[in-house]
Amino acid sequence: MRLSKFSLHTTKETPADAEVVSHQLMLRAGYIRKLGAGLYTWLPIGLRTLQRIETIVREELDRAGALELLMPSVHPAELWQQSGRWQVMGDEMLRFKDRHDNDFAYGPTHEEVICHHVRQDFRSYRQLPVNFYQIQTKFRDERRPRFGVMRSREFIMKDAYSFHLDASDLAREYENMRSAYTRIFDRLGVDYRIVQADSGNIGGSRSEEFHILAGSGEDLLAVSDTGPYAANVEAAVCLPSSSARPAAGAAMELVSTPGQKTCEQVSKFMNVALDAKVKLLVVKGADGGLVGIALRGDHQLNEVKAIKHPLIADPLQLAAPEDVQQAFNCEVGYLGPVNCPIPLIADHAAAALADFVCGANQNDHHLKGVNWGRDCAEPQTADLRMVCEGDASPDGNGSIRFYRGIEGGHIFQLGRKYTEAMDVKVLDESGQSVTLEMGCYGIGITRLAAAVIEQSYDANGIIWPDAIAPFQVIICPIGMDKSDAVRAAAESLYTDLSAAGISVALDDRGNRPGAMFADADLIGIPHRIVIGDKGLAQQQYEYKHRRAEKAEMIPASTAAVVEKLGA
Repeated sequence: MRLSKFSLHTTKETPADAEVVSHQLMLRAGYIRKLGAGLYTWLPIGLRTLQRIETIVREELDRAGALELLMPSVHPAELWQQSGRWQVMGDEMLRFKDRHDNDFAYGPTHEEVICHHVRQDFRSYRQLPVNFYQIQTKFRDERRPRFGVMRSREFIMKDAYSFHLDASDLAREYENMRSAYTRIFDRLGVDYRIVQADSGNIGGSRSEEFHILAGSGEDLLAVSDTGPYAANVEAAVCLPSSSARPAAGAAMELVSTPGQKTCEQVSKFMNVALDAKVKLLVVKGADGGLVGIALRGDHQLNEVKAIKHPLIADPLQLAAPEDVQQAFNCEVGYLGPVNCPIPLIADHAAAALADFVCGANQNDHHLKGVNWGRDCAEPQTADLRMVCEGDASPDGNGSIRFYRGIEGGHIFQLGRKYTEAMDVKVLDESGQSVTLEMGCYGIGITRLAAAVIEQSYDANGIIWPDAIAPFQVIICPIGMDKSDAVRAAAESLYTDLSAAGISVALDDRGNRPGAMFADADLIGIPHRIVIGDKGLAQQQYEYKHRRAEKAEMIPASTAAVVEKLGA
């Protein structure tokens, strides 16, 4: 591509409203332009990168046996009402009426639509298994769109959906898609982790996310420092201690703690460590009553884990202070498990404590030297807390370390969540009607572009991996307008590389060397060839990789350039 014929608009100024590096650089490099809140136009150079990402995704999905289709982005409300998600999706789903007063939604995802297609056309087990995918625009009405295309309202997504006669075949296809995703992220050339995840409002059982590691990532990941374990912190498992609980060594004692309500206040007042204290949270129960959750003083409740407990209401709701007062006859801040008047669940770590401090269920008082089984009933236990850095990895390999990640892909085993609601059935080999098992597999195409930048940039601009750069190489001719030799060499190299199928940009705009080099670095082209009279006199080109500190001289031949490109 000749840049003199290419609409490239770069700028030195960093836009004031751009919060993260990818947003700043994509605007400065002319990849995107803002239309409105969370709405962006992808300019020609940005679209080239998106298309290269899409090509990798398509090739690997096709290789995995998935079939591409394209579904409408506008959905009739009755499909979402049938699945039960018309209200569950909340304000994120854009709803509107047509001229006939019929309700529609702009699709944030396509589980309902693909289920409708399958129930129309599939009748027999002989038609299964099947996996459909599309690359299409989605819309989610984010309350606060931010970080450029990282969390925009309109975005491009690859979503795939598989259907199976039984759970074992769903598990097989899940592994097939997991392998396909691994190949995709390997080809993107990024540092990533596959982490266990919560399924959220999509639903289903097994769920994993593909995260690109970046300091600006919104997601906190719990990763083993020596083993393969990795999970989103919300899904990270906290196992019970393998050691027996210590025996009681102290008598229970009532201590006056006037005005000391928080764990930190009580620990300081009583001169005890936070991890020697048990705190009690009171939440709404699944039966409409109250349930107590006991946690160690230094731990935080994991709401995702809590709402999965059969005794706890979903969504999680803290009990009102007046309800706590009525049940315990004291204020929040002085609650404890001794003579607890409501059902109690203790996190594994809290249940492992002996001689601990807790509220006395009496205003301005706490208890010390408290022991389970002696001073209060042995509790029902569960994994209810957030994982902490330094915890033992649940797979037995090393300790947990925290990393920041940007979710680029997510795969789910949905089971029958949607197929039961949408009545998606076929006849099996014996002629019996069977509800299908379903999988779901998503990749954020536009988000991936930003996520790669968040991991790969420097003070001069973007550093694209070769696989998704808008151009593999840029030719920068010095004084092309004044030197016939430079012009001829640049044109010849450009023609040869293009003929070899290499994506090449020729900067024939007539800019000074500094401006050419600055643009090449800003837009992130991996390889740069500089052609000048001085180098040609020595039969050499100047070559520089985008990640290299210094340039080097190479023979002035197409073969030498191709060798450097690794093409």
